[in-house]
Amino acid sequence: MRKLFVGIGILLLLVLVVLRISDPAPVQSLRLAYFDQLQKWQPRALEDLPVRVVDIDELSLAEHGQWPWPRDKLADLITRLRSHGAAAVVFDVLFIEPDRLSPKYLLSQPAYADILKKLDPATLPDNDTLFAKAIAGNQVVLGVSSTTTSSQGNLPQKAGIVEIGNAPSLGFPLTVGISIPLPDLSAAAEGLASINMSPYDTAERVRRVPLLWRDADGQIIPSLALEALRVALGEKSFLVRGLPDQTGVTESIRVGSLDIPTRSDGSIWVRFRPDHPSLYRSAHEVLTGSSETLRADFNGRIVLVGTSAVGLLDVRTTSLGENVPGVSIHAQIIEQILQGDFIFRNDSIAGIEILVFLVLGGVILWVMSASGAFYSIISSVFMGIFTMTASWLLFKELGVLFDVTLPIFGGVLFFSVMTAFQFFVADREKKMIRNSFSHYVAPDLVARLAENPDLLKLGGERRELSILFTDVRGFTKIAENFKEDPTGLTALMNRFMTTMSDSIMDKNGTIDKYMGDAIMAFWNAPLDEKDHALLSCAAALQMMVDIENLNATRSDETDGAAIPINIGIGINTGDCVVGNMGSEKRFDYSALGDPVNLSSRLEGQTKLYGVDIIIGASTCALVEHEYAAIELDLIKVKGKLLPERIYALIGDESVKKTEGFASLKAASEAIIATYRSQDWDGALKAAQQVRAAGVSLSVDLNFFASLYEERIATFQASPPPKDWDGVFVAISK
Repeated sequence: MRKLFVGIGILLLLVLVVLRISDPAPVQSLRLAYFDQLQKWQPRALEDLPVRVVDIDELSLAEHGQWPWPRDKLADLITRLRSHGAAAVVFDVLFIEPDRLSPKYLLSQPAYADILKKLDPATLPDNDTLFAKAIAGNQVVLGVSSTTTSSQGNLPQKAGIVEIGNAPSLGFPLTVGISIPLPDLSAAAEGLASINMSPYDTAERVRRVPLLWRDADGQIIPSLALEALRVALGEKSFLVRGLPDQTGVTESIRVGSLDIPTRSDGSIWVRFRPDHPSLYRSAHEVLTGSSETLRADFNGRIVLVGTSAVGLLDVRTTSLGENVPGVSIHAQIIEQILQGDFIFRNDSIAGIEILVFLVLGGVILWVMSASGAFYSIISSVFMGIFTMTASWLLFKELGVLFDVTLPIFGGVLFFSVMTAFQFFVADREKKMIRNSFSHYVAPDLVARLAENPDLLKLGGERRELSILFTDVRGFTKIAENFKEDPTGLTALMNRFMTTMSDSIMDKNGTIDKYMGDAIMAFWNAPLDEKDHALLSCAAALQMMVDIENLNATRSDETDGAAIPINIGIGINTGDCVVGNMGSEKRFDYSALGDPVNLSSRLEGQTKLYGVDIIIGASTCALVEHEYAAIELDLIKVKGKLLPERIYALIGDESVKKTEGFASLKAASEAIIATYRSQDWDGALKAAQQVRAAGVSLSVDLNFFASLYEERIATFQASPPPKDWDGVFVAISK
């Protein structure tokens, strides 16, 4: 299931990457909205720069009449601005038709026919002529506009274009045609420039603005801001720097000493500042103000003329969400260039964004597949915060636009889909595992299996296991005590099985099966347990404590004669085959192998040796550094050629450290050594020492000592053969 989960995750990541590369409108809108938010968090700083806007505002219209004004009034406006030191006067206004308010045009109307008879039209003043005279030699820039039809006439080239690289101008935004001011006005103007904002964004919101345009005839048209800078600086041309190995790619545009890094098509991202009244002066104030005021406001400054009047419909929205006059955006572009505060974004950054998304998505996928929902949420939130912080710092310190909408929103979508998959599909597997193992595996192991199903290998595998068998001694007698109360016997055995099962599962054991009054359990499957032998012995010792507590709390069962429950435990360690075994319709998770058989036989020997817990040699080798164990005997097991050493588990580490156990250990080693060397007197003496040492530890080893004493008596009466190896009789069970 994990492979399926990872496969679906990788496929989903690739689908999201393809969606980002195709870049449909909703994806673009989301990205641009985030870039707007970055500017809101860190707008361009407000400084007192040599840029002003003369605003044809509501006050100006109220005082001087509706728009359009007679052009002699605009001529007066130019004269007043230039005479008070304006470096350049830039009109964000189109003058493509004759002034209908000129006297000769007014008097040519039928209503004024009688008056015209008495006048010579040639002697009447022409506002356009007056306007052209005011423009000539006064550093004035007039606006042109893009059209959807071919240009009517040729645009006079006011500025030269020097290109470095492989024809970078071929990449400039293309317009079909342009509307050109009246010929006399065009000829008089120092500069002609496009008043259009952007071919990329909506008509209302402005983010990216071309600095240079190209029409169908190949003419290059500068933007209003760029041309204003050229005229104000007294430059004759622009320097466009491209790439030598790529056609139509612009890296920067230079005007005078100002070097402007651009996008590949010669446009720039506009970095806005909040709109501020200090930028604006009312046109009414210019036409009526004092010389001192005008010089203070306009001396040495680039002056843009435009309108904020609502009825004239020249209102745009900036990235900061402010609605401002279109002319103020041209002014802000000039300010941005003068400050050198640019925003950077190119194809390499977009590629890095996709790479970051793939890396973060891969990490989240790995965490989800390995650790579950909680750590997935934590890691996702952390990576989201990290990515957002990195993006913010890149913009704040370097002006780099790094898009986090793909990692964030794509990540949220990815996480949601994969979580849904886990919930609807993967959780079925978890439920199956819980149902299969909850009755015989510790709850924390069930949880680990449910979260990591790949840790479970069903169908059989070879593992080193520690196997435990336990059985009730004298169960028949206990059952007879409940002859008249079978329900009471059932209740008692349920209490017993629950107590023993809890002891096993508390030590991460797996219960294989219940066999009447017997239990089989093992460690190190289905999950790895490094100290499985220690855990099995710890469970056995706990079971002995718990059975004593159970006996102490049992109420009278029949006539006050409650028979205590006693158990024997056998433990062995070795390689087994473990997995689901049985038929196709019914199976159990179980273990098979010689170590299992020996463990069962060791449990049976507890009666013979009179001890509670017997462990095999392989188990003892793994636990004797921590637990107290003594050797009991060397026995033959049916079906095996070599004899097996068996050990009695006496206690845990606290017992092992006592002087009493040291005495017992020495006595038990002595009885084994003297017995196998046929030193019968020494063996009998060691048996007494074993008894005494057991008493000091509150361990009853009388049965064990008596067993050896009986064997010695037999051998004294009938000595064993000379080649006797000290091995006890074979276990036939």
